[in-house]
Amino acid sequence: MAKSHPPSFLEVPPTAGLPPYWGDLSPFAGSAAARGDLARAAADFLGVDDVQVECSGTASLVVALTALHRLSGRSVVVVPAYTCPLVALAVAHCGLELRLCDLAPGSIDFDAQQLEQACDRDTLAVVPTHLAGRVADVDAALAIARAVGAFVIEDAAQALGARRDGRPVGLDGDVGFFSLAVGKGLTTFEGGLIVARDATLRRELARTSREIVPYRFGWELRRSLQLLGYHALYRPSLLGLAYGAPLRRALRRGDPVAAVGDDFDADIPLHTLGRWRRSVGARAFARLPAFLETCTAQAARRKARLARIDGVDVVDDRPGAEGTWPFLLLRLRDEASRDAALRDLWGAGLGVSRLFIHALPDYGYLQPFVGKRAEESGAIPNARAFAATTLTVSNSPWLADAAFETICARLQAAVAAA
Repeated sequence: MAKSHPPSFLEVPPTAGLPPYWGDLSPFAGSAAARGDLARAAADFLGVDDVQVECSGTASLVVALTALHRLSGRSVVVVPAYTCPLVALAVAHCGLELRLCDLAPGSIDFDAQQLEQACDRDTLAVVPTHLAGRVADVDAALAIARAVGAFVIEDAAQALGARRDGRPVGLDGDVGFFSLAVGKGLTTFEGGLIVARDATLRRELARTSREIVPYRFGWELRRSLQLLGYHALYRPSLLGLAYGAPLRRALRRGDPVAAVGDDFDADIPLHTLGRWRRSVGARAFARLPAFLETCTAQAARRKARLARIDGVDVVDDRPGAEGTWPFLLLRLRDEASRDAALRDLWGAGLGVSRLFIHALPDYGYLQPFVGKRAEESGAIPNARAFAATTLTVSNSPWLADAAFETICARLQAAVAAA
């Protein structure tokens, strides 16, 4: 387990979130275009006609699954065995059957052979995932899904702004969704975006949302207050209160799931995203392209530095893909090396963390949803190996070069010692 001492310097966030501006909170700030609706700002950013706004990325997935189930009547959803636990909870929320597929070795992509075996005539959707801002192989998932008449939902929750062959991710499948949660770049504290190429499907998504997503004043008030708190505390001098202290408490009690925030509730809140938070997100979109460019340039420099450490690999994009870089996802040569690095770095305030702690079947609280189905889905050794050998390094501009060099030195020492 990681050391849990408080840092002696300013806290670095685990991901590169777009720094909030107080001016974003004013409904009267900026030009008329900047005060426009979030859906229009997102559509312009993605270069599409329409974007549907929901209260979270998870809610977006629930709406998409519900709409597609109404259209096809099928019930099986195939997801990567290593992904956000909220994906499993969304499938369960919709009353659908979860089917897990292993990853390809050392990759975020599906194992193509196992995916083909997992898909049949009852498959509703396949969910390739642009994990950690990296660009997944959607073409392979499309080919296999199309062979059985299934839909493809691109999970681009962590990849708003990523592109493949010059085209934004999320647009190659039937449906794509993005998250506007804290840590995903631009945020409305919680929020989600849905895109679809087909106009008929867009109408069905909108109709489904109107029917299953209510207005809930209590939830909108709660999220609005949290957004205000985020604006107040998301700075190196105060982030230790909101993020660092809870992290170190979780590490002290030996609870890595809580330390990364994987301890989700099965009750998924569904509610409309209020007009004020929409306007905050719309204004922030104006700064997102420049921020992503800054993060990409910094990641390129730091990937080159990490490449000089034997036993450390940066999970990167294939040719033609340009992912986003909220953090650098590293694979170490084995679990012992990874754990040695985390003992020295996790909780030290340097922005080193983990992505998802387990493969889906290994979360205790997910057993009612994935336990038996996981056994039926076949072996998932690559997903478990990915969970056991990876860690993340923040790509926040607040992580100074000197602090990044400290991380590199400690990584090199940990790998050598292990």
